[in-house]
Order: sequence, then structure tokens, then C-alpha cells
Amino acid sequence: MSNISSLAFVHPEAKIGKDVIVEPFAYIDRNVEIGEGTVIMSNSTILFGARIGKNCTIFPHATISGIPQDLKFKGEDSLAIIGDRTTVRECVTVNRGTASRGHTTVGSDCLLMAYSHVAHDCVLKDFVILGNATQLAGEVEIDDYAILSGGTLVHQFTRIGAHTMIQGGSKVPKDVPPYTMVGREPLTYVGLNVVGLRRRSFSGEQINCIQEIYRYLYQAGYNTTQALERIEKELPDTAERDHVVSFIKGSSRGIVRGNMEG
Repeated sequence: MSNISSLAFVHPEAKIGKDVIVEPFAYIDRNVEIGEGTVIMSNSTILFGARIGKNCTIFPHATISGIPQDLKFKGEDSLAIIGDRTTVRECVTVNRGTASRGHTTVGSDCLLMAYSHVAHDCVLKDFVILGNATQLAGEVEIDDYAILSGGTLVHQFTRIGAHTMIQGGSKVPKDVPPYTMVGREPLTYVGLNVVGLRRRSFSGEQINCIQEIYRYLYQAGYNTTQALERIEKELPDTAERDHVVSFIKGSSRGIVRGNMEG
């Protein structure tokens, strides 16, 4: 049995899982699915196309699956998907997808802090943290364990790699490679996210390998193409090396600048 307040609106076609709590004045539209154990708090709004996983918490005044803020949107069916155990804090907005991808996805174990915005067709993987008032434009991709500190602004189509840390108030116009910390204005590589890597049980040997990769990329005086060639020829074949190389080769926007560049 779920605990649904008589003061909430729940559309009769909505699919509500076991042990879901819906507090007074929440609004749940048709074509919505909410997994077991999730809490929908007062004055939150869950609109057409929302798919919310198990054991999530949606705080007051959050809106999930609002229509995209995209003039190309023509009313097509699309989704906003939230994974399991994700927390969506006050006044967060997660828009649903457009014909481009058909869905906006936030992974499991994520934390979207107050006033953050996830635009149409974004894909956030697992354990991502968006700080207060962080704003993602359309079709941004964020990999596992990335942390975007408060007030970060991310340009559309940008990719942010796994295990990254972005300084609060940053404007992100370029792709951010895995394992890095970036900050300053304009946005610049400032080092590895060593604390985050240690917390996630990366060994000293792995961290040293990653450090050497970024020495080639940002401190040895090579352009990106030259650096990648040397990394593949001269550094050991590791999962971390291949991850960084694959990310950069797949970047259509280019990566953030290095702290040794003019």
C-alpha cells in the first residue's frame, strides 16, 4: 500500500509503486510511473512522461518532466527518467526530451541540489552531483561521479567526464575530460581530482598514470593531436589511459584549455 494524501492530485492512470508517499498538494499527471519507496513531497509537480525510480525523494516545488524549453519541440511523446535513490531538492526542474533523443535521463544515486535545472535530452549517469543553481543546457552529457559545484553554467552539447570536479560559478563551454578539476575564468584545467579518486579507491599507481596523461596533454607543450599520439605510443596500456583518449577523440566541442597555455 502507498500513503497518498487526500489533498494531493494523482491521475488515475498514473502508476504508483508500493510504499510510495505522496504528501498534500503534490500533483501527479497521467503517463507517470513512480517506483516503490519514493517520497513525493508537498507542492512538487510530476508531469506527463515522468519515470521515477525506487527510493527517490522529490522535495517541495520541484518539477519533473516539464515540456522542453526548445522552440523545435512539437508536442511529441517523450520522457524524463530519474534513476533509483536519487534526491531532487527544492525548486529543481528536469525537462523531458525532444525528438532529438526522446528522453532526459538522470541516473541512480544522484543529488540535484536546490534550483538546479536539467534541460531537454540531457544524460546524467550515476552518482552525479549538481550544486545549487547549476544550470544544464540541452543535450549535455555527464558521466559517473562528476560534481558540478554551485552556480555552474553548462553550454548545450557539452560533455563532462567521469570523476570530475568543477569549481562553483564556472561557465563550461568546452568538454571536461575525465578525472580532472577545472575552474577559473575562462575555464581551465587546474589538476586532477585526487581527493575524489582516492575516495573511490583509485590506487596510487592509477593516479600517477592519470597524472602523466595530463602532463602530456597540458604541460609538455604539445597540441592535443600530438599529445594523444605520444600518450598512445609511450604510456602503458591501461583502462584509464584508454578512457581519456577515447573521451578526447570523441569530443566535437574540444576540451578545456590547460593552465600552462597563454
